[in-house]
Amino acid sequence: MPLTDSACRAAKAEGSAKKLSDGGGLYLYLPPSGSKAWRMNYRFAGKQKTLSFGLYPRVTLADARALRENAKRALADGVDPAVIKGKTATGAHDSFEAIAREWHGAQESSWVPAHAERVLSRLVRDVFPDLGERSVPSITAPEILEVLRKVEARGALDVTKRLRQSIGAVFRYAIATSRAVHDPIADLRGALKATPKPVHMASLKANEIGDFLGRLSTYDGERQTALSIEFIMHTAVRTNELRFGRWPEIDGDLWRIPAERMKAGRDHLVPLTKQSKRLLGELKKIAGDSEWIVPGARGGKPLSANTMIFACYRMGMHGRLTIHGLRSSFSTIANESGLWSADAIEWALAHSSGNKVRSSYNHAAYLDERRRLMAWWSDYLTAKDPNDLSALLE
Repeated sequence: MPLTDSACRAAKAEGSAKKLSDGGGLYLYLPPSGSKAWRMNYRFAGKQKTLSFGLYPRVTLADARALRENAKRALADGVDPAVIKGKTATGAHDSFEAIAREWHGAQESSWVPAHAERVLSRLVRDVFPDLGERSVPSITAPEILEVLRKVEARGALDVTKRLRQSIGAVFRYAIATSRAVHDPIADLRGALKATPKPVHMASLKANEIGDFLGRLSTYDGERQTALSIEFIMHTAVRTNELRFGRWPEIDGDLWRIPAERMKAGRDHLVPLTKQSKRLLGELKKIAGDSEWIVPGARGGKPLSANTMIFACYRMGMHGRLTIHGLRSSFSTIANESGLWSADAIEWALAHSSGNKVRSSYNHAAYLDERRRLMAWWSDYLTAKDPNDLSALLE
């Protein structure tokens, strides 16, 4: 017996999934979650298949019947209606790309701009060409797996992992906004290669710092490069935070790095010690009128991304040190000294606490301690014998 609109409105799953048939393979699927999804069973090339037409009442009874007739016409022409379902089932506003962009827009304000751009660009490059025009309810786990395996085949395992997370987030958003009933990402568990465990960045032990500073003082390459590495040692900033640093950010005894350049997405204040200000003075002489603290060889651009690490290689530190590892050295030695709170050290490293209210409070609360911490660290690095650990307790 054909369905009526009133019957569709009143239908409930009542504890277990239920199907209400309208005939011709079309039925209203009622999962225990309470949503209502239009589906159509059919056979093509000897195989039983199912089409998804979207959720009721967004897709009305009349719409679902029209889609059923379209599917039947496709079958009569020898065409699998699944080939065109993404373009006709629910319309462009319910396509995967449309919902993905809507989800991205809802999240964007809570992300760092660079991260938001990376999330969307990955979807545009690797997912939208295959799934962008498809309706979200029609997309299956094997189809997602096929897309992800193309990325995996490039050796981009971390990108594969992040795309899997983004696709799952889009499906969960679609479910929350009544445009899907199931997240197929859960069905992919174990189907993709695991991402390698992170490799810890090579860093200096306390008794290796003196040797490295000696190598740095006699480095025969560009003076700006050696100064940049030494400045990172004194400030514990990330490579890109210095590379893209601009002179107007320097404010007396503080370097104010804006949120859009920070991994944690918030402004970061770097206390400048007398030693780090001396290094800045030398860098300013080299930079001249450039807006960049460390300008690159080509005018108007910052220092190249690999300049500092290549300098370390030239100093015989290949495999023994990375620039990021200098931050690890600071963290280890400062923590082992027992002189500073763990929170102050984490804030010096600009690590995120994940709590915006607490972050706002601690931003000011730990600044005084961080000034003393960085002054102690600079004094330690410039001590006559920085390998002498007794200097830590002075």
